[in-house]
Amino acid sequence: MDNEHRRRKPLRLKDYDYSQAGYYFITICVKNEECILCRGEHCSPENNSKFELSQIGEVVDTAIKNIEKYYPDIRVDNYTIMPNHIHMIIAIDSVDSGRTLFAPTISRVIKQFKEYVTKQIGYSFWQKSYYDHVIRNKQSYEEIYEYIETNPLKWELDKYYT
Repeated sequence: MDNEHRRRKPLRLKDYDYSQAGYYFITICVKNEECILCRGEHCSPENNSKFELSQIGEVVDTAIKNIEKYYPDIRVDNYTIMPNHIHMIIAIDSVDSGRTLFAPTISRVIKQFKEYVTKQIGYSFWQKSYYDHVIRNKQSYEEIYEYIETNPLKWELDKYYT
């Protein structure tokens, strides 16, 4: 089967309601693993914890911080911006506002996040889709939180390192 007709493997859990309250680990990648979210040739973490963000990285940072402004029932619990991808823990709080409108899904939040950044920059640099993991318990949450915190320190060992 050639590349044009190859079917993409589904990334979401079948029949899972991604609008329900809970915690979600999200990874969004830059197309072609291009290191455009930080400054400098080697994109080394400054102060051993975070990367110095490029202009595009600054827009991404602002967009992440704006998620909670547009979605009052959604929190970004933790995140890190790597040179060519981002990691976030997104929490959907219990939605009981009495609204008849539909609750936002993780897909909708990520789609609008990507669209906001694309509009600010003037072109899309995102890889199609994103990766998610439904966090099901406290131990998993703590491990993912720690992973996000220490990921910049392990950049050269990261699978997205180029």
